[in-house]
Amino acid sequence: MKTTKRFLIYPLVLIGLVLILSSCKKKEEATSAKITDKDGNDYTSVTIGTQVWMVENLKTTKLNDGTALVNATDVTSWLNLSTNPGYCWYNYDEATYKTLYGALYNWYAVGTGKLCPTGWHVPDNSEWLVLENFLGGTNNAGGKLKETGTTHWQSPNTGATNEYGFTALPGGFRYDWGSAFWPIGISGWWWSATEPSAWDLSSGNTELGASILPEKAGASVRCLKN
Repeated sequence: MKTTKRFLIYPLVLIGLVLILSSCKKKEEATSAKITDKDGNDYTSVTIGTQVWMVENLKTTKLNDGTALVNATDVTSWLNLSTNPGYCWYNYDEATYKTLYGALYNWYAVGTGKLCPTGWHVPDNSEWLVLENFLGGTNNAGGKLKETGTTHWQSPNTGATNEYGFTALPGGFRYDWGSAFWPIGISGWWWSATEPSAWDLSSGNTELGASILPEKAGASVRCLKN
């Protein structure tokens, strides 16, 4: 009888293992599924706690319904955007900055609710807070989000571990006035869907902070899965 029980138990264990592995595979597929914007740019994603975030900054020049955003190519055209949804590349240099840092959008582009690919959205303040709290609060979250080293972040890039693969980069931002850009390497700024808030990381500390930016400023965007 003991022998019979042993052979009955083993198939049940094997079935359980198969179900677990199948479940894990489905989770991996959901997280690594291809994400493409209206320009054909591809993105990857990472799961952090209960949220799924894009790993790269958004670089689309169109809303997800195909509507083109206004591309500001110099100081005058940026100032002339007024309340029109628009974007620019850092220092108006697409060739150098697009691939790594993405575009800098004004808040009016975020406010359309159609900036991210279908099935994704710009996170609001409550969703940024979920991320912050999962990573240990204001004083610790930033270090866990930043890319490590000083290839892109200015030294000392304090406390950077990138332990969840978010790989935040210091893309700076564009002021709403004049020709000035905040220098790349020092900090990164990402819009919230809560007008007109942005969340920022700095090379000099491990904080994830919320700030108020003028709607006519330009900042990066990270999309969150619906």
